[in-house]
Amino acid sequence: MTPPSGDEITTGFPVAGEPRFGTIDDVRQGLAGVDYLADEGIAGVVFLADRLAKPVLVEGPAGTGKTELAKSVAKLTGSRLIRLQCYEGLDESKALYEWNYKKQLLRIQAGSDEAWRDLEDDIFSEEFLLARPLLEAIRSTEPVVLLIDEVDRVELETEALLLEILSEYQVSIPELGTVRATRIPLVFLTSNNTRELSEALKRRCLYLHIDYPDLERERAIIETRVQGISQALADQIARIVRSIRTLELKKAPSVSETLDWARTLVVLGVESIDAEQARDTLHILLKYRSDIDRAAKELAGLTLDD
Repeated sequence: MTPPSGDEITTGFPVAGEPRFGTIDDVRQGLAGVDYLADEGIAGVVFLADRLAKPVLVEGPAGTGKTELAKSVAKLTGSRLIRLQCYEGLDESKALYEWNYKKQLLRIQAGSDEAWRDLEDDIFSEEFLLARPLLEAIRSTEPVVLLIDEVDRVELETEALLLEILSEYQVSIPELGTVRATRIPLVFLTSNNTRELSEALKRRCLYLHIDYPDLERERAIIETRVQGISQALADQIARIVRSIRTLELKKAPSVSETLDWARTLVVLGVESIDAEQARDTLHILLKYRSDIDRAAKELAGLTLDD
């Protein structure tokens, strides 16, 4: 990442641009307008991320709306969403940039030995550069929300690359020089806590933990996101899911799975859930046989229309 000697590096730091939000309540109401129901904690961190130009590290159980938060902020602000999906083995060539070697080879084959020096300068030009998500976000002249999804899946070396880029918002390409952001993107890094992230990365970010919503908020999410559902059914679903999450399960039902279950019940024409309907559709909500069996036993002892 060190620029080549002799390259002229521009000075100064990229600007964050005009504030996107006037108040924390603007964030909360704006997100509600794009069907993301944020509490004061979520809205407050998004507001500060915008004002302080800092990335947000969003941790919590899978399916609680971490990725959806970044998508919703992009939609709310009219920003381009650039997503880097992390996975084991992700390296710089897939996260940052690489050269189009096939196209370079074709240009070399079409050239001549006498013109080699000019050819070398030519094949390491913008024409042959393949920008990956991180470089795309850095170079963008339009507003960007950069989503680095499931950052806990990458190795420490790639995490260090992310830290360097997010600290300076610039990239050094040896053949071209330094590319510095003209405006700072709004960055969200999500983690499912599959491994502990470095202290250095955590220090660079604002921290937000998104847990399962409380009963009232989950009921509101169901009503907002599931078309045609009644208030009574939404309330019943939220209460049942809340009860199931108290059990010792391999995987507690996520908010996204709750929404899938609610949509299933609406499609089936269910207006009020009874024990048999719940048992017959638990495979939509839960993904392990042992969890389904345990939940079915729990539901057998509940009065579902309470």
